[in-house]
Amino acid sequence: MNDLILLAALLDGAKHGWVLKKLGGWVTGHGEMHNNLVYPAMKKFVARGWVRRRVEAGQRGQTRAVYSLTGRGNKELFRRLNQFGEKEAASATEFRLRVGLFQVLPSETRKRILDERGRWLAAREERFVELQQKLAAMKPGAWGPEVVDFLIVEVRAERRWIAALAKRSNQLADAGANPKKLGRR
Repeated sequence: MNDLILLAALLDGAKHGWVLKKLGGWVTGHGEMHNNLVYPAMKKFVARGWVRRRVEAGQRGQTRAVYSLTGRGNKELFRRLNQFGEKEAASATEFRLRVGLFQVLPSETRKRILDERGRWLAAREERFVELQQKLAAMKPGAWGPEVVDFLIVEVRAERRWIAALAKRSNQLADAGANPKKLGRR
């Protein structure tokens, strides 16, 4: 997942490593990514030809690495974005990252991602409703049902959001809007 986030962060242009750390943290909601995640990944990407690294002078005499996506890296990024099966559908971060990049994905891919996450959420809601019914027999004052009730509300809210995203995506497709061309896919 971190690899995908870092590659996606380079989609709109070259970035310093410290910017990648911040962007990666914002996407995941966990604060800055650690150096031990960002720089080894960048080294691996450079070795695979997905990312270009250049060094430039910093403001205080130090040198700073600047990373940019190559054509091969762009292809790899879109290959990974298009991978969206059960495992990815179960991850809110994997799903949200792709939604955040919907402007560069074709309508068929957006639909498949929304459908897959929707199926996963429907199954999750079904399990929670069954659990809610089983917990209804608990003593008044038990806190377990509170958690399950909240989880059901949360799942239903995301399902409504997915329906709204699907509607918007369909409207864009009907209007003939193409994904923003940020590179070859």
